[in-house]
Amino acid sequence: MSKQRFNSVWDALEDTPKQAASMRARSELMMALQQWVKGEELTQSTAAGLFGVTQPRVSDLMRGRIDLFSTDTLIDMAATAGLSPHVSIKAPKAKKHTESRATA
Repeated sequence: MSKQRFNSVWDALEDTPKQAASMRARSELMMALQQWVKGEELTQSTAAGLFGVTQPRVSDLMRGRIDLFSTDTLIDMAATAGLSPHVSIKAPKAKKHTESRATA
């Protein structure tokens, strides 16, 4: 069995690079929101009122139910909290070529 290396847990878990990228973004947003709610010492009811959602929805956020949140929803919630969500784009790392070239 060969050892396969991944750049992130999402690369290992998701079927496509597109799905992994979406999950990475959503998880970063969700963790930032969880930290913000805890840091502000808000009750789930208070946070729900601020975000314009129900208390059970904030409970889902705090429990990390990432499958229940879209990127758009998490960005809207972060902006409402006064956070400054942004997108960072990185070029892919160059792959190492191990091919030997024939000399003429």
